[in-house]
Amino acid sequence: MAPLRTALFQGPGGVPHSREDSLAALDGAARRAARAGAVLLLTSELFLTGYAVGSALPELAETAEGPGARRVAEIAAEHGLAIAYGYPERDGCALHNSAQLIGPDGARLANYRKTHLFGEFETTYFTPGDEPVVQADVDGVRIGLLICYDVEFPETVRAHALAGTELLLVPTALMRPYEIVAETVLPARAWESQLYIAYANRCGPEGDFDFTGLSCLAAPDGTARARAGTAEDLVVADADPDFLKASRAENTYLGDRRPELYGSLV
Repeated sequence: MAPLRTALFQGPGGVPHSREDSLAALDGAARRAARAGAVLLLTSELFLTGYAVGSALPELAETAEGPGARRVAEIAAEHGLAIAYGYPERDGCALHNSAQLIGPDGARLANYRKTHLFGEFETTYFTPGDEPVVQADVDGVRIGLLICYDVEFPETVRAHALAGTELLLVPTALMRPYEIVAETVLPARAWESQLYIAYANRCGPEGDFDFTGLSCLAAPDGTARARAGTAEDLVVADADPDFLKASRAENTYLGDRRPELYGSLV
């Protein structure tokens, strides 16, 4: 199976970052990603609006089929690549920190709601999701979705690995001083659960936050196949299903598990 060329768009924030500006930036990133041969483009957490929106969040949130989603679908179809992006989702009276995957034909493939909320802002405004594993296929590769803090729990990544996820997409808004997550935790997660992890971050100051950048594509051998710095960037690397298959055959963590011993974990 051919490798899935994946682009990670690391962009700056705003206060608040308007949907129109975000979509214009996405269109430009999609154009560059397509020219680089990418089949999939990943953006950051709450990309559509910006993260530091505070009490403006309820009025900025939209449904999974809202105007932002429709424009992302147009961009995906125009450039012929799948796009995963973060946005604040409204579902009735509830707000969710969500990530949506749009196919290269503009079809909605998957929508995931963050299950582990981080910090006062998120716990004040968002309702946590309750579906731990959300998946879809892109070019024959099984794609999974998590958001930021979710990936810092080994259980969530292992659940994806056991469900067959090959490439785990993680829009994030990692802040200083937590660079260790991007630099150390992500490669370790990819190694211990034997999958690829694409981690797309924000960068620079936004409101009271200072985002670290350091977006990366971590491989099942524990290396970063692509790594952004701390400024705006678009990095591209391949998630290779054949390499993953060989790595899982050599590093047999998934097959060597003894679930009968782990009951105390739950």
